[in-house]
Amino acid sequence: MSTYILMKILETAPGRYDKGIRILTLGRLGKAYDRLTSHIRKGQKILDLGCGTGALTIRAAQKAAKVKGIDINSQMLEIAQKRAAEANLAQNVELCEMGVAELGGEESESYDIIMSGLCFSELTEDELLYTLREAKRILKPEGLLLIADEVRPKSISKLILNWLIRVPLVTITYLIAQTTTKAVKNLPEKVEKAGLLIQSIKLSKIEDFIELVGRRPKQGAK
Repeated sequence: MSTYILMKILETAPGRYDKGIRILTLGRLGKAYDRLTSHIRKGQKILDLGCGTGALTIRAAQKAAKVKGIDINSQMLEIAQKRAAEANLAQNVELCEMGVAELGGEESESYDIIMSGLCFSELTEDELLYTLREAKRILKPEGLLLIADEVRPKSISKLILNWLIRVPLVTITYLIAQTTTKAVKNLPEKVEKAGLLIQSIKLSKIEDFIELVGRRPKQGAK
C-alpha cells in the first residue's frame, strides 16, 4: 500500500488523515514511528520535517523532548496543535507553517534529532538533496536523522511487484489531487552523500518502505 498516495488524497480532508493512514497501512506507519522515536531522550531538541497532524511530533513530545514541527499545510498544523493541547504537551511543541526551503534560517548545530515521516517522498530531487545537506548542518555533532518513507526497490522482481501495486493508486491520486508519487530512489546513498553516517536501516518485505537512522559525524570528522 502506498502511504504517500494515501497521504496526498487525505490531505484534502485533514480531519480524516490519521484514521485513513492507520486503516490503509495496517498500522505499519505507527509502528515505524514508534521504533524511530525510541531513539529520543528527555530534554532533546527535535525538528520534525513535514509534521502533518503531528504523529511524530506528539510521540517525541511525550518523551519530554522540545519539538519544532514544520509543515506547509496550515490545516494539518491546526490539527497538530489541537492534539498537542489535548495531550497537555503544548509547552513542548512549537508548530510553524514553513517548508524545507526555509531551513537555511535554522541555526547550525542546533538540533539533537531531525525527524521526517513521509516528507522526503513529497520533495523534488533538488529539494531532497538540499534538505539532507541542511539536516547535516543544523544537527549537533553525533545528532540523529530519523526517516520513515517510501523508497524505490532495487531488485527487479520487487520493483515489478511494487509497480503492480502502485499503478492503480497513482491513477486515483492523479484524478483526485493532480499529483503523482515519487518514491525516493537510493535514499541511503543520498544520506551518505550529504555527509551523514548510516546507523541502521529497516526495509519492508518488498523494500518499498524504509526506516532509516542516520547520524552526523563527531566534530572534526569528515
